[in-house]
Amino acid sequence: MEKLRLVPLKQTILQDSFLAKYASLVSKVIIPYQWAILNDQVAGAEESHSIANFEIAAGRKEGEFHGAVFQDTDVAKWLEAVACSLATTPDKQLESLADDVIALLEEAQGEDGYLDTYFLIKEPDSRWTNLMEGHELYTAGHLIEAGVAYFKATGKDKLLHIVCRFADLICNVFSEKEKSKGYPGHQEIELALVRLYEVTEKRKYLDLAKQFIDQRGYEPNYFLEEEKKPEFKRIFPEFAKYQPIYSQSHLPVRQQKTAEGHAVRATYMYAAMADLAYEFNDKELLTTCETIWNNITTRRMYLTGSIGSSGILERFTTDYDLPNDRNYSETCASIGLMLFARRMAQITRDAKYVEVIEKVVYNTLLSSIAKDGKSFFYVNPLEVWPDNCIDRTSMEHVKPARQKWFGVACCPPNIARTLASLGEYIYFSDKKTIYINLFIASETTVECEGGKVQIKQETNYPFDGAVKLTVTKEKQQDVQVAIRIPRYITSYKQKQNGEYFENTKRERGYEILQITEEQTVIELDFDLMPRFIYANSEVRADNGKVALQLGPVVYCLEEVDNGKNLSAIYLDTSKPVSAYHDESLGEDVKAIKMMGKRRKKTEWMTKELYEEEKPIFEDIEITAVPYGIWGNRTPGEMLVWVNHTIV
Repeated sequence: MEKLRLVPLKQTILQDSFLAKYASLVSKVIIPYQWAILNDQVAGAEESHSIANFEIAAGRKEGEFHGAVFQDTDVAKWLEAVACSLATTPDKQLESLADDVIALLEEAQGEDGYLDTYFLIKEPDSRWTNLMEGHELYTAGHLIEAGVAYFKATGKDKLLHIVCRFADLICNVFSEKEKSKGYPGHQEIELALVRLYEVTEKRKYLDLAKQFIDQRGYEPNYFLEEEKKPEFKRIFPEFAKYQPIYSQSHLPVRQQKTAEGHAVRATYMYAAMADLAYEFNDKELLTTCETIWNNITTRRMYLTGSIGSSGILERFTTDYDLPNDRNYSETCASIGLMLFARRMAQITRDAKYVEVIEKVVYNTLLSSIAKDGKSFFYVNPLEVWPDNCIDRTSMEHVKPARQKWFGVACCPPNIARTLASLGEYIYFSDKKTIYINLFIASETTVECEGGKVQIKQETNYPFDGAVKLTVTKEKQQDVQVAIRIPRYITSYKQKQNGEYFENTKRERGYEILQITEEQTVIELDFDLMPRFIYANSEVRADNGKVALQLGPVVYCLEEVDNGKNLSAIYLDTSKPVSAYHDESLGEDVKAIKMMGKRRKKTEWMTKELYEEEKPIFEDIEITAVPYGIWGNRTPGEMLVWVNHTIV
């Protein structure tokens, strides 16, 4: 079966009063802010050096390389965000700026097509000698993705030509003819090569992506052999005593059954595996993707859609190990999960994958960026006590407030390109069917068999369950829509052209409706009520605790509403809860009120740390707010999983 198509970004316009505000930040705030960051022009922010590195490599200025070995990727992702923004919001001034950056990249590129400023400036004799740590293929992957995105958005092919030259060089270096068994230490280029193949139709790019995946994990392990070579130079001291599981190279990919190692590397690889499973009709590889997906979502994923339990090596750990206060949950890992989920949804037409995309978007993705677009979370915990977020401890990776930038800044530009490309997640299509994945107010035009179909979606979801879809088609077109019915919806009503009706045709979480008239109005009224969520008893961190959701939105407690020491609060799940609009949170956003108890702060007679004296509780009203927007008011404690009274 043919996989579902993405609707080109330029054909979808977001009008949503909630998410569209974040998406509009990309062109208005995030891109200009990050451009200033890349040029080291923001006071108080970590220096980037990214543009300076390219200027040095291009011979425009003198100097030394500064930053991480993969510093070039910040520019690549910035360019991709610009491309996605230009696709929906044309801006001649921004396009001209991007063209200038592309010209700089062209000047920096080596005669043989090589383009990586760390190795061009700092280690010119060490190319391809440290795939374990060097990130050359990872960096190339993000450059390729930028080239593809910019070509699709603008029709300009200079950056595409640059990345094709680089990709051609990589194909030569790693060709089977050369008997090279190398593959990326940080996966990314695999999915980028598939994208490059899709726009160029050059089979060698697809074949190289497959080669990288197929060779991975066989003995002797490439990375362990590589570090024995005399030309190998250690870049990261923490990679001493390297464990192949960290980079998912511990087993051949088709033998892997659980999500292991560095969570970003893992999800980028899984996304590429899904692509290749489809392109080569590899059922075994697709089954592996499904097995790993199930392991992630039923045993190793947080309620907010974040992944990666350990702050040490930013990795998955073991089933049900999901601590809330010291988890890593890197923003890039959740974005990687979105990329994996989207591909699986396109291939299988199963709404369960979109359910996770929705979870990530409304929770981890939004939490990772401030509402003003100028500060970011790299790590996304589910519990924060600012006083114990202390440097040089096991908590140093947890920040109680968003940061202007980071020394290793992979997440902020990744957030930008993801927000700018949200339109690609809302709708899919095939020849006759338009899939409505996400309920986001928007308009789109979809190419179907027999002509164009227009969709107008009106809604204030997820804080209001009413969704209105207006479908306009050519008179004789045979068209149907597939509307995702979220698993968390227990009941709903629907109308078609003003008349209530019941439809029983369901396929993998989608309700299928035939569109017979030139214009059809479909109205859905989802019963969106706050609900209590409990974790599997194997999740030791959450036993005796409860979380709260409204639709896909996870809620949390903040100190600004509930006072200090949130861990002393006990939620009474037997009492009713109520959702209401809170102006301090923004237009259309709902907070939730509920009842509970707080342990009184008492001065024990002995002032001991521990006593036999029983705790005393007082009745309180508790306020919860969407996790995705926590930390935008007064800084303080935050808590998702709350103690609950036993009833």
